[in-house]
Amino acid sequence: MVVAVRVYKKSTPNGKVTIYLGKREFVDHLDYIDPIDGVIVVENDYLKGRKIYGQVVTTYRYGREEDEVMGVKFSKEMVIAAGQIVPKKNEKHQLTAVQEKLIKKLAPNAYPFTFHFPEMAPSSVILQKGVKEEGKPLGVEYALKIYVADNEDDVGHKRSTVILAIKKSQSTSDVHSNRQPSSIVSKGFTFSSGKINLEVTLGKEIYFHGEKIAANVLVTNNSRKSVRNIKVYIVQHCEITMVNGQFSKYVAELETREGCPITPGASFKKTFNLTPLASSNKDCRGIALDGYLKDEEMNLASSTLVPEGKCAADAIGIIISYSLRVKLNCGTLGGELVTDVPLKLINPAPGTIEEEKARSLKKLKSIEIEYKNSFADDDDYIENYPRMGNNQSD
Repeated sequence: MVVAVRVYKKSTPNGKVTIYLGKREFVDHLDYIDPIDGVIVVENDYLKGRKIYGQVVTTYRYGREEDEVMGVKFSKEMVIAAGQIVPKKNEKHQLTAVQEKLIKKLAPNAYPFTFHFPEMAPSSVILQKGVKEEGKPLGVEYALKIYVADNEDDVGHKRSTVILAIKKSQSTSDVHSNRQPSSIVSKGFTFSSGKINLEVTLGKEIYFHGEKIAANVLVTNNSRKSVRNIKVYIVQHCEITMVNGQFSKYVAELETREGCPITPGASFKKTFNLTPLASSNKDCRGIALDGYLKDEEMNLASSTLVPEGKCAADAIGIIISYSLRVKLNCGTLGGELVTDVPLKLINPAPGTIEEEKARSLKKLKSIEIEYKNSFADDDDYIENYPRMGNNQSD
């Protein structure tokens, strides 16, 4: 039985150095983070005493590029991992299955490398630009940079440098929790006896992208006022830690007059279903999206997860959370009764049944990507990513 191995390939502008990666998305499982493992292939007699270095670079953009004047920059670029790849140092590490296969295929000029994300490294997140906005989007992005130089402090030349965009995401296997988040609130009225009671309960705490979120709403009217309509929202809360900025956006909403007006002494019970999707918010500036790579379907940004024993305040980058909000309109003088119930919106963990379901759903919605440049003799698929310009990753 032949097993196909899909890898990503990109070469330097002069074609002398080529990088191979088994994947471009690396998952933070909370207790560990997938290592960035790949293989470098160098042409014979090209280095002539020089070395090949690698870096994992993150760019945190927290302001618009067009607002940068007089040398003021609203972005920060950091090297979070670095090391020498060629010639190999005496350090020994266990090769992954993809590395072993590639080295066997591409030897003797193939050299393996492995880099690691630091603990609590932020996830890849970008903020959606406005229709007429130009420049790079706000957010956190990652890239793997490989370059040829005489020493580690040398920046290298563009013709012997290759930059490949990568992505860091989060996932958790704790998706079968029995916890059902809920909220109970009441509202009284001046010069009027009695209260309106609102109870909202979710079916579960953790939802996957594309999954319906079911909210059970119970309204009990013990007041002399009437409820005129009900509004239900999914709210995305975003915190930009670099500037300590916070804002919220509605990513799904509905309004209903079913059962209304809810008159004094009456009650109302109903389950509302909402599905927050990036495709439904394409024109909404400032919506946070998961970092995405070429030919990937965009998702709303996943909830920021924190490992056990860590504080949410220690998270950096762009911190994302979600809640379901219910508003009862009690009239002009009565005002509104509002409550929020927190929830988590995430990607399923790799290798789980949930991931297979999500993958099947995506196949129904998107066109299957064609992989080119295969190794014909044992069906290894190679996809080339074209260069977009100087100092730009694809």
